[in-house]
Amino acid sequence: MAIKLTTYRHTDNLPDLPGDYIYHSNNLFRVYYNTPGFAPLLVTASEDGKLIGKILLGVRTIRLLFPPFIVKRCYTYGKGEYFVEESRQEEIFNILLEHLTKEAFRDAFMVEFRYLNNPLFAYKHFRANHYFPINWSRVRNSLHSQPKASTRVSPSRLRQIRKGLKNGASIHEIKNREEIKQFAESLHKVGNIVIGKQFPNVAFFESIYDLFYPNQQAKIFVVKYKEKIIGSSLCFYSGTDALLYFSGGMKKRYARQYPGVLAAWAAMNDAFERGFSHFEFMHVGLPFKRHGYRNFTLQFGGKQSTTRRWFSFRCQWLNKLCIKLYV
Repeated sequence: MAIKLTTYRHTDNLPDLPGDYIYHSNNLFRVYYNTPGFAPLLVTASEDGKLIGKILLGVRTIRLLFPPFIVKRCYTYGKGEYFVEESRQEEIFNILLEHLTKEAFRDAFMVEFRYLNNPLFAYKHFRANHYFPINWSRVRNSLHSQPKASTRVSPSRLRQIRKGLKNGASIHEIKNREEIKQFAESLHKVGNIVIGKQFPNVAFFESIYDLFYPNQQAKIFVVKYKEKIIGSSLCFYSGTDALLYFSGGMKKRYARQYPGVLAAWAAMNDAFERGFSHFEFMHVGLPFKRHGYRNFTLQFGGKQSTTRRWFSFRCQWLNKLCIKLYV
């Protein structure tokens, strides 16, 4: 029987789909749907009436100060989620990829695949669908073999953690919805929390609290000094992995409290105490020889590796130019 593809863009007709990978879950679909400036795009593949694969993309609207003023970009994490033997996954991925690329380019200017665990996965299928790869850094900490979370943290980083706490900073986990607004408002004052990105609307974090907190699939940590939020972090939990979505703080104004260091440490130490096997810093960036945020993350004891991100532009001449440059 032929494989049936279905596209979902609204929560009204979204079925209760199986799966446990957080970045392709129904709950993240609802987070995108509930957040101004975001929209979800979910493509599923079914065979004999049974779900065999799905890929969820977030469609982000970005406002610019120059023409075209408004652009939309699609992105997803990983290869999707599949419910068949591993030998068939690339075949199904190719079918999904061709369809979702057409669907995405109805609205978006660019499609991006992030954090493929195997950088060689579906290489020929990406190329056949006019995607081009760019090498990207990845920093991942192994927690399962350590006697404590601080075992591999650099001595200088440990000193900063101790000094920050000694100088009056404190770490708190957000535990109720009323604190979300205060937390979100503080983020817009911190320039280095999300590297190179416009920060989501408060509805993004309210939806995360409503949908992911009940099952402990996400946590938000804040660093306070004299009752003021000076740093924060958001961590997702999927399977045995803790994924640090962002962290940062007001490091210039409150240098002696080390808010960015404490925000990242709060998430990492919590992941260790809860028994997660790995802790990953997301959005580390391009593998330049000198990179401030990547060097920051490596001092927490993780190992750096290089993976690929795959991109495709709707504008054909730009896409062809990038393919010549990067392939």
